Amino acid sequence: MPPDPGLADLAGDGRLRRLELTVTRRLDGLLHGQHQGLLPGPGTEPAGSREYRPGEDEVRRMDWAVTARTTVPHVREVDADRELTTWLLVDASPSMEYGTAELDKRELAVAAVAAVGFLTAGVGNRLGAQVLTPTGLRRFPPGTGRTHLFGLLRTLLAAPRTGAYDEDTAPLAPPDLVEALDAVHRVATRRGLVVVVSDFLDGLPDDPAQAAPWERTLRRLAVRHQVLAVEVTDPREWDLPDVGLVTLVDPESGRRRDVWTGDPLLRERYAAAAAAQRDQVREALRRSGAAHLSLRTDRDWAADIVRHVHRQRRLAAAPAGTARGGVA
Repeated sequence: MPPDPGLADLAGDGRLRRLELTVTRRLDGLLHGQHQGLLPGPGTEPAGSREYRPGEDEVRRMDWAVTARTTVPHVREVDADRELTTWLLVDASPSMEYGTAELDKRELAVAAVAAVGFLTAGVGNRLGAQVLTPTGLRRFPPGTGRTHLFGLLRTLLAAPRTGAYDEDTAPLAPPDLVEALDAVHRVATRRGLVVVVSDFLDGLPDDPAQAAPWERTLRRLAVRHQVLAVEVTDPREWDLPDVGLVTLVDPESGRRRDVWTGDPLLRERYAAAAAAQRDQVREALRRSGAAHLSLRTDRDWAADIVRHVHRQRRLAAAPAGTARGGVA
């Protein structure tokens, strides 16, 4: 028998069916419970109190009455709202079209969108999206149901590839991640869930001591909403293979550089710089208050999502002082 085709080998509708099967089968246990999504709580319905966890809980949720009565800091717990609005920000810039494994970064982003859509589905729950393209932001108003989700996924899969930077066709002022986050902040007026799917390389400063340009806007979103940052990467962004002379092209700026990968010192320096860059992204996301889910094109993305959700739920249920947040 011929081998089972992968997601990247299938045509548009075939990919959608494969995504649906993957999500419903692999994430089946997470789909039970109408209002248990990618992140547990917070909602707005009171549900008792528990001890305050330094570094995890927001001071504004302090239950001062219980704190005064017990002399131990407590925070209010709340049940999830009966209806959840989720806003997706999907990065479809040229850097997301890179891939050397089973999927490229853009296809992995679509898989992440599918998982978010199914995990947040429920009666009355709505899903909206902003897609960051090289020519502008494309908005999908919030909607409900499988048809709405599949329409978004189909659009993402069918969108034309831009390829590397072309100065003859590139817009004078292409939108960036900061503008896209600002757009989400304007439309997400009701408290809910915001999921940002990107490689988060946009405008990342060379100096790790400097804040990423999108960090402040992401922090503003996290003040009002639950924010999940889905970081999408490819293994060749972490290290260079020894394949001789290669030409590296920055798809965003068009800059080119010939590199001799046979030099072990160069490969070590590249790996160290790439690791430092990822640490920079991780720290920026942590400071912004967003939950961080890392997906790679060469790993089992469904298993990574399952581990992330289980970890978030364990953190939410753990007694104070026994667990701390981090990357799943």
